Amino acid sequence: MGKVVSRNQILIRTSWISTIGNAILSAAKIVLGIISGSLAVISDGIDSLMDVVISIVMIFTANIMKRPPSEKYVFGYEKAEAIATKILSLIIFYAGVQMFIFSIQKTLESDNQKLPSKLAIYVTIFSIIGKLLLAFYQHKQGKRTKSSMLIANAINMRNDVLISAGVLIGLFFSFILDLPLLDSIVSLIISLFIIKSAITIFMDSNVELMDGIKDTSVYDKIFIAVNNVPGASNPHRMRSRQVGNMYIITLDIEVDGNITVDTAHKIAESVEKSIKDTVENVYDIVVHIEPKNGKHPKEKFGIKR
Repeated sequence: MGKVVSRNQILIRTSWISTIGNAILSAAKIVLGIISGSLAVISDGIDSLMDVVISIVMIFTANIMKRPPSEKYVFGYEKAEAIATKILSLIIFYAGVQMFIFSIQKTLESDNQKLPSKLAIYVTIFSIIGKLLLAFYQHKQGKRTKSSMLIANAINMRNDVLISAGVLIGLFFSFILDLPLLDSIVSLIISLFIIKSAITIFMDSNVELMDGIKDTSVYDKIFIAVNNVPGASNPHRMRSRQVGNMYIITLDIEVDGNITVDTAHKIAESVEKSIKDTVENVYDIVVHIEPKNGKHPKEKFGIKR
């Protein structure tokens, strides 16, 4: 339990740092974007504002995840992370679509656009540095805790760095070529990046919600672990799913049908221990014992080799 609490503390702390950092960047880009007259910088600021909303959702989710299991949710609340990741993808997608529509409108009104001031360049450079630091920190903590939510947010922030770099390039050429239209075009490209990022995060979160696993090499490790246990054979109907960053593993094995129940139970315990020694972050293991060379009904679920 201590490990879970520690993980949630990291999630909450990282989310608060993200919230404060993005709030500062968002306010700076929106205010200075309006002052400088740059639509691309304002769009970048709105994207950062979405990151603030995302971080608040992450804090709320981390507090739900640390609740102990209940009669209604016997596996605990770790899957709230996958649900939150899905919600985050929808928020990001909505922001991207709104920005895309607004950018199209501004592009069509290009005759009335004025060249933004150089202040837009300075705030964009500040944004790139800030986002790089936040993205690095989020990704580091996400890998440390194996949090899909933090990693998704780190990917989103990495895209923000690319977006801000695109804004900077667009501003540079706007001044060089004296072409205000480039500012709107860059804003349009930014919106497409945001939409693509949202779709990627949405699809990635499906794995946990549909009781799948992202790293299928886990099954190779489980088969090896079972085969290393004397008396255990023919592992089959092997299933694994994720709850947060933890694995729940279920499998059938065969043992000599003439041994005692006590001996078969000890073999099952040895299989559990071998799997836990081989696979990290195992939440629970269920081992079903069957007599060797017995007849099995046709299996719909699980893996056999």
